[in-house]
Amino acid sequence: MMIRLTLEKKLAVDLIHIHTSTLEKRNNMKIYIGPYKNWVGPYQIADALCFWAKPVKDEYDMESKPKWVHTFGTWLSHGTTNEEIVDSKDAPETWLLKLCQWIESKRKRRSYIKIDKYDTWSMDHTLAMIVLPMLKQLQATKHGGPHVDDEDVPEELKSTSAPAKENEYDTDANWHKRWDWVLDEMIFAFTCKNDDSWEEAFRSGEHELIWKPVDKDGNEVSKKDAKLFRMTHGPNDTYKCDYEGMKVVETRIQNGFRLFGKYYQALWD
Repeated sequence: MMIRLTLEKKLAVDLIHIHTSTLEKRNNMKIYIGPYKNWVGPYQIADALCFWAKPVKDEYDMESKPKWVHTFGTWLSHGTTNEEIVDSKDAPETWLLKLCQWIESKRKRRSYIKIDKYDTWSMDHTLAMIVLPMLKQLQATKHGGPHVDDEDVPEELKSTSAPAKENEYDTDANWHKRWDWVLDEMIFAFTCKNDDSWEEAFRSGEHELIWKPVDKDGNEVSKKDAKLFRMTHGPNDTYKCDYEGMKVVETRIQNGFRLFGKYYQALWD
């Protein structure tokens, strides 16, 4: 009998665990975004058909397929290799090019996004959990940087603080440093949003709060005659908070969010 009850109890616990796990799987936010589409046209087909052609280096020491492979792609795309015709506004299009364009119009980037109601209870926190790792990856894998206004960076990173440019069209020596600094500030802001333990560095001591019974005029009375209770600090209350220091960090966090909004459309690589 004891063994049977134990087995029944274990089975019940297992069923509850399975049911709970199923609910958690159903209710969890799910985000799946597939890779960007790659255009496949006549030039790409020519490149694939001529897989055996060895790459050659151009004047910039960059490797690519021989020029005749590109010419072959032009023919597959327009039915001619005449540059005047190909570069004209009404350049002819082969059936192959039209087929590739039709296929491209039917292709969609795969995505699946499931949002639950509780995901918007604190939407700022929910988004911060997604944004932070993306910012870190962008910073680690980026290959360049956008224009960043001098007003958004410290004095030493401004374009006016960089050595004189050799040519007017050159980027200054601080160009990429400014973008690195902006990304650092964004990452700092979203890191603090995800984990507010940074506030503890500005707090010390222990709370001791005492609730004293008072009448409507604020005079202390017995509990039975109390209309209100006034919170006061007890004799052993040692709690202190550096609100000024905390405000400095909060200002930096807000600036990180401001930069995120301002340079949102620059968040690509």
